[in-house]
Amino acid sequence: MFNLIDLTVNPQQRKRNAKHCKEKKIVLPTYEQMKDPNKIPEKFRDELKGVGLWDLHPRNLFRITWKNQPVAKGGGFDGVNHLVLPSELTGCKAKIIALLGKFFPTGAHKVGASYSCLAPRLVSGQFNVEKEKVVWPSTGNYCRGGAYVASLLSCESIAILPEGMSKERFEWLKKVAGEIIATPGCESNVKEIFDKCWELRQTRKDIQIYNQFEEFGNTLWHYEVTGEAVLELLANEHNVKGAILSSGSAGTLGMGYRLKEKFPHAKLAVAEALQCATLLNNGFGDHRIEGIGDKHVPWIHDVKNTDMVIAVDDEIPIRMLRLFNEEKGHDILKQHNVSKELIDKLNLIGISGLGNLVAAIKFAKYYELTEKDVVVTIFTDSTELYGSRLGELRHERGEYAERNAHRDLQLIEDITTDGLLELNYHQNKRIHNLKYYTLVEQQQRAVSELNAQWYDWSNYWGQLPRLAAKLDNLIKEFNAEIGAAI
Repeated sequence: MFNLIDLTVNPQQRKRNAKHCKEKKIVLPTYEQMKDPNKIPEKFRDELKGVGLWDLHPRNLFRITWKNQPVAKGGGFDGVNHLVLPSELTGCKAKIIALLGKFFPTGAHKVGASYSCLAPRLVSGQFNVEKEKVVWPSTGNYCRGGAYVASLLSCESIAILPEGMSKERFEWLKKVAGEIIATPGCESNVKEIFDKCWELRQTRKDIQIYNQFEEFGNTLWHYEVTGEAVLELLANEHNVKGAILSSGSAGTLGMGYRLKEKFPHAKLAVAEALQCATLLNNGFGDHRIEGIGDKHVPWIHDVKNTDMVIAVDDEIPIRMLRLFNEEKGHDILKQHNVSKELIDKLNLIGISGLGNLVAAIKFAKYYELTEKDVVVTIFTDSTELYGSRLGELRHERGEYAERNAHRDLQLIEDITTDGLLELNYHQNKRIHNLKYYTLVEQQQRAVSELNAQWYDWSNYWGQLPRLAAKLDNLIKEFNAEIGAAI
């Protein structure tokens, strides 16, 4: 049996880690608390009343949840942050519900994935919080989330991301990460990130590398916390047709696995950029949907549990970015009966979120969904992280005029069902086999585990539902050593 997450305890190191956390007044949240913040002790919720959402304060570990009040400072907890996209905007009949990552610390949900990767090593004593640095290889938001979480835990980190990512990411990381390494290329250049990790392994003895593409803590957080949030939103829905999520690190697909357990007839569709359609066409190339690395199949992607692949032309989300954030775009949307309330919230959708929205529209049109049907997706971050991209587009394409807005709205209405593939057994197997070239040949994963993912599917992936309870027990024990009974 292959363990998805190693929970072997090193008692001596765990004790030293607990001592460090006690000195720094750090207390760790459980998965139950991240799912339901009402279970957070009142004294910690009171402390948060004086803490900003992005502040480097250890209590913000308790803001790793979808239920933060949407305010910059002092907010408590409320319902799940989300948007409902109506047909007036999407051009399809089905209701599209999207979770919002904007109201996490750092402005993206990746703090959850990074915490879920680091916490097991911290509470088990497999990581030395005072002597080792955490390396966060990423195409953007994961290394930001990782550097943030590491700062809250008072440990050092190294952020790795492509040099072509937005200026906002780099400027913020300079304030938080101990080291920043910019690798060649854009979000498509994941291999260059992996190569840098191997270089660090060979030259540094003071590091642990948490590769989001291989870390099942990433999947677990989305299965448990994001999955619970989605099921809460869908409590009164009966025609749930599917989850549409970008491939990227494959972490968010954990939400899709949870959704399919509750709604067995729902489908999990995985989106990627048409310009680098790896799952669809074994492809390569560059694209502009920031945050969804490609050219490989992540180790943590349960391919056998995937029903569809959808390729998104990156020109569509790039043009939607302007339509949703320029004054002339807002004017035209109002003329087409999109409510002012929704228009004022469209800046909550970042570029990868726009890509997910396009894929959700394609999914709804392909299956001819009706007004009774619901699909769900995630908007990882907001336009806040892409202001420089809007400036670049104005420079490249000129000021945004009314005619541009009309064309871009028509572009949404004309989204077609090209670039889709319903997966059968052998198509799933083809995609699964792609893991060999990147993860076995390049990253030295075991062929025997690759085969277990496919041929021993229920035992391998079936571990996921049991992991959160085991980790919560370890976190509670660790907090007890700190002296915080929660």
